[in-house]
Amino acid sequence: MKRIYNFSPGPSALPLPVLEKAAAEMCDANGTGQSVMEMSHRSKDYKPIIENAEALLRELMGIPANYKVLFLQGGASLQFAMVPLNLAAGESPGSGKKAAYIDTGIWADKAVKEAAKFADATVRASSKDKAYTYIPNAPSPLPGDAYYHITLNNTIVGTKWAEIPDTGSVPLVTDFSSCALSEPLDVSKFGILYAGAQKNLGPAGTTVVIIREDLIGHAPAWVPAMLRYDTHAGEGSMYNTPPCYGIYMIGLVLEWLKNLGGIPAIAKMNQEKAGLFYQYLENSKLFYSPVEKPFRSLMNIPFVARVEDAEKRTELENRFVKEAAATGLKNLAGHRLVGGMRASIYNAMPIDGVKALIQFMEKFEKGE
Repeated sequence: MKRIYNFSPGPSALPLPVLEKAAAEMCDANGTGQSVMEMSHRSKDYKPIIENAEALLRELMGIPANYKVLFLQGGASLQFAMVPLNLAAGESPGSGKKAAYIDTGIWADKAVKEAAKFADATVRASSKDKAYTYIPNAPSPLPGDAYYHITLNNTIVGTKWAEIPDTGSVPLVTDFSSCALSEPLDVSKFGILYAGAQKNLGPAGTTVVIIREDLIGHAPAWVPAMLRYDTHAGEGSMYNTPPCYGIYMIGLVLEWLKNLGGIPAIAKMNQEKAGLFYQYLENSKLFYSPVEKPFRSLMNIPFVARVEDAEKRTELENRFVKEAAATGLKNLAGHRLVGGMRASIYNAMPIDGVKALIQFMEKFEKGE
């Protein structure tokens, strides 16, 4: 078996020990004589699986007791609608309360556009003026704001919030899909945190929502049952059939992370990996990071070639991605909307993968 180094932004690499354990248990999980894929979500065999996943997440993240953990579907994109529907929707469709958004990238932009269908959602600050290469200053909430939304790590453009804004009594909501469990985070500063699992938590198909209990139960009657947080919180994520196998895989990832030493240990590894790569880019004569230093992501690192002519630059970058893939360094193309290259180095990416990428880039730069 030959494993590649997978730099995909999502679905992303999973830890090899997790994949090996899942493979070993594919036909007989926990001595039940069946795969998790075959289990009833309401069976005595499945109950400890979802309970273990929640308990590990609470332990690793230090989630306070007054927060619910929900395992949902629909990705972070569905949360773009669920958040305003539950926190800011009016008594009839088309009316709604004020909601603040900080626009720091393509996913943040999608979030505010979706919210505007159900609430009076406005962009209070944006970094679009400089192609999202920095995080803008966060203004204070306005009186009457139902919530304040930020995207904690911006997968496409490679920025992150270095400091969490203080929004006072206004609930702070964040999409933390691409930085979940990558470094310590004070959950109590947020009203809601949500993440698609397919980057740092597990396979695609499961969405984790961490929500403070006082924010549950405020959706107006017209909001459909499946889009209400109280529906899922009241049933322990079991209102309908949850993404059973995805939750099982999240549990395995969390066990792996706990065995490594938890979030402080993985944060140290992530800082070392990102530090090595950014240091190389700082010294490179061919490649550079377009992101301002104080706001650079630990998880997603875009880089571009120093070539003036746009056509020649694209040609060189395409050749780079193709030749890198031939050596087992795959999925390095930048997002289709921004171009360039991007290395996503989530928790599961070993430091040897980053070192291998740097070695290839050094040879490529020399024309070898």
